[in-house]
Amino acid sequence: MSRNLLGIRHLEPEQIEHLLAMAKDFKKRVNLGKPVPSLGGHVLGMLFFENSTRTRVSFEQAASYLNLRTANFAAQASSMAKGETLKDTVLTLRFERLDGLVMRHKESGAPTLAARYFGGPVVNAGDGQHEHPTQALADALTILERKGTLEGLVVAIVGDVDHSRVARSNAWLLSKMGAEVRFVGPKTLMPSHTGMLPGQVFHDLASGIADADVVMCLRLQKERMDGGIIGSIAEYSKLYQINKDTVKWAKRDCLVMHPGPLNRGIELDDTAADSELSAISAQVENGIFVRMAALAWVFEGVTPARRVEQAAKPKDKAKK
Repeated sequence: MSRNLLGIRHLEPEQIEHLLAMAKDFKKRVNLGKPVPSLGGHVLGMLFFENSTRTRVSFEQAASYLNLRTANFAAQASSMAKGETLKDTVLTLRFERLDGLVMRHKESGAPTLAARYFGGPVVNAGDGQHEHPTQALADALTILERKGTLEGLVVAIVGDVDHSRVARSNAWLLSKMGAEVRFVGPKTLMPSHTGMLPGQVFHDLASGIADADVVMCLRLQKERMDGGIIGSIAEYSKLYQINKDTVKWAKRDCLVMHPGPLNRGIELDDTAADSELSAISAQVENGIFVRMAALAWVFEGVTPARRVEQAAKPKDKAKK
């Protein structure tokens, strides 16, 4: 049975630690020009049903470092545009002998459905309002590099928590590793069942980020919002923007983070985004190495489909 990475919620702390240690090792090796394990012979399908820059490019970079060949899938140019279901698309890719899938989809649970029918490793690159596991791993690696630990830290996640799969994956990961998680934002941007998430809710920015070790801002996902959720962008920024004044409520050496894409002047001002406290660029870079770790982890022990095909062919009988 193949191994998948569909979310953080069901991972054990030991598995999270293992993935982070792998990512740290890969980063060291790549930066020193040392060889990394090769997954040559495998073909990885890249299924992105939503727009992406950071996640898609970093998965492609990760695959390249691991000697994985990628096959890119464009939904608008596929049979799905003709009405084919996701299940039948996944089955088609399976029998076209792809070895693994990386999937981003607007519907929560789509990668789980794909894993049910594909028969090989599936990595969730973000599904609806569910999870984004590799982004949480990249954020955790970034915090570890700056703070040395996750245990005991106070991490304030500020903004549009309701629509954020990043917030959910980070909350699960950080809480499993011993951090205190806070969700900060207006009531209209909080999930209706916050008691199901491991974190405390604050509606006031000053109290929510008070003495925080990490302040993680989230993008306002206007494309997922119905009208009236927030009064106005200006009002939101006035109440919840992290800037040169409000960041002073957190610890003096707090990290300022954002998973991107960043809307400057809304979630963060230029001073906060570009200051020495900012770890935003490190989050982007570390995305490559945690995705290397994720791919190496799910492909562990997997035989490439082409080798399976060759092994299944009957051998020619020796001529007498």
